[in-house]
Amino acid sequence: MAVPRRYRSLRLQVDAPDTARAARDVTALTLGRWGLVNLVPDVQLCASELIGNVALHALRDDRSPRPGDPRTLTVTWRYWDLAQFFDLAVSDDDSTPPTLPQGETFAPELAGDLPEALIPTHGRGLHIVCSIAEAVWWDPLDDGGKRVVCRFDTSGLRRPLRGQPRIPYPEFPLMPDPQPWRTTAIT
Repeated sequence: MAVPRRYRSLRLQVDAPDTARAARDVTALTLGRWGLVNLVPDVQLCASELIGNVALHALRDDRSPRPGDPRTLTVTWRYWDLAQFFDLAVSDDDSTPPTLPQGETFAPELAGDLPEALIPTHGRGLHIVCSIAEAVWWDPLDDGGKRVVCRFDTSGLRRPLRGQPRIPYPEFPLMPDPQPWRTTAIT
């Protein structure tokens, strides 16, 4: 199994008011440092959507450690530069599989002059993520919970040339890969 060349992970409280913003900021810093600036808007949007899904839907499994602790999630960024792909993963304490909602069931003629009425107000997050990322899947975690992963193709992105000035980014510690991946497609 290939090991990512770059790895970063951040654990956040789900219910903190700045959780999604912190993940978006670290995404921009990480991708900029790794020479993947062109991916920043798409990866930030996917991070926001996945974190929003955790905040709205994830409930702690009975088998999760320390019941009663604040709900947490982990955002992970992994980059395989030789294989030319980048993964964003959001893990939570709920092992319930993510599902793609099918939308409201009503006749389109009821929308009248408002075609936007056919777009559901909830359940668009995973649809947005699936339309932006090259691949999306989830895996159950050994200690309960799940991880939802978005993969992005980096083969068409140019890295900054050696010797050119780079934007300074603060150092974040690189962490070891926590466990091998098991994949299940989201359908």
